Amino acid sequence: MDGDLMRGGLPGGPATAIPQPGAEARPADTPKIVGTVWGLLVLNTLGSAGATIIPLPRSLIQLVTMGALVAAFALALVVNLRLRIRASAFLFLLTLLLVSSVISSVHLESGFGSLFRCFRLALFVGTLWLLSRWWDGGLTFVRHHIRLYFAVLGTVAAGLVVSPGAAMPDLYGGRLVGDLWPLTPPQIGQYAAVIIGLTVLLVLGRRTNGTSAAVVIVPSLILLALTHTRTATLGLIIGLAVAIGSLILTSAAARRFFTWAVVCATVAAVGFSSALQTWFLRGQSQEYFSSLTGRAKVWDALLAAPRTTGEKFFGVGLGDKSFGGLPIDNSWLAVYNEQGLIGVTLVAAIIIVLGGVALLRPPSLSRACAIFLISYCAIASYTEVGLGDASPYLLHLAVAASLLTAPAAATPLPTPEVPRPRVPRWSRRSEVP
Repeated sequence: MDGDLMRGGLPGGPATAIPQPGAEARPADTPKIVGTVWGLLVLNTLGSAGATIIPLPRSLIQLVTMGALVAAFALALVVNLRLRIRASAFLFLLTLLLVSSVISSVHLESGFGSLFRCFRLALFVGTLWLLSRWWDGGLTFVRHHIRLYFAVLGTVAAGLVVSPGAAMPDLYGGRLVGDLWPLTPPQIGQYAAVIIGLTVLLVLGRRTNGTSAAVVIVPSLILLALTHTRTATLGLIIGLAVAIGSLILTSAAARRFFTWAVVCATVAAVGFSSALQTWFLRGQSQEYFSSLTGRAKVWDALLAAPRTTGEKFFGVGLGDKSFGGLPIDNSWLAVYNEQGLIGVTLVAAIIIVLGGVALLRPPSLSRACAIFLISYCAIASYTEVGLGDASPYLLHLAVAASLLTAPAAATPLPTPEVPRPRVPRWSRRSEVP
């Protein structure tokens, strides 16, 4: 799988890319170790909560994930010893968010763990700065993203085959979880939705063939369905609709896909409405569903809690994204709780800046992939956390930022000075005065 993707295709077949400026699979000057660094960042953001077939102490899993981040920063530093970076509004705002997080965490209202999380975020942001040297608007990091998250989903599928009961426990209502590496249903749904959307766009942009794409899309769709994750499904559908809409005026393949998608969605809505409703409700009552599976109660309590002026503006410091022992499950409220109104403003600025830059870019495959990732993160932020801390969502937005970065202007080679021919002395004598 690694070889196919690095050559510009997807697992299972050769690439059928049509070369275009700024859209190469991997620029010649991008070291392969950059993919390794990206993989270590992905490993760091996988999480450590949940049970596995082989009981592993959570402390050991956390040691692996934190060690992956340290290794990622070290490798990025080795491969970019001259500290060459690309200017990026995304990384600048992320750095300001880090500073705000440190200010809110030094009071230790959330314990010493908040400072450790700030250190983790600092390594995470620093690694992205070091990798920004290779952000050129091409599809390099898109392919890394697909390949690595497909490998993560491979562990989920392997766990489902080895131990179906442990992979779909009653604790989660029969929803698919990771039982080789601890992953929750929303995490699996997120990874599946993101790589499905990106792969569909690569097919429409003729950067891979149908066979290669099917190897990624079909199993990912099955895993997404088994997770019963509504947020990931809606994010995939809406994000793809917006991204493909940005290509409709310039791509006949996008117009055909959009037409067939509308037809199939209409047929499915009419013919399978009962089954779709059952899948969407997950056996929950209408009242429970209307309260967003109990999230609304936590949100109301968080907003009603008394806060000092400092807590309103800076928050209580980085924590475990919970309030009163219950998960917040909303990125904006989690950022407000931990990083205050300043954090909310910075996160909103990140989304707005990336979205604004994407709208100003001319239609292209890179722009469509960026629009999909930005749209997905914005939709998922309503019921998922992660925009204010090191997380897969920040990795998705980092890929979007790499796609929206203008290619660096090539430095022209110096024109060699051509020596003037020497005129023989006898020739000068023969000239007419």
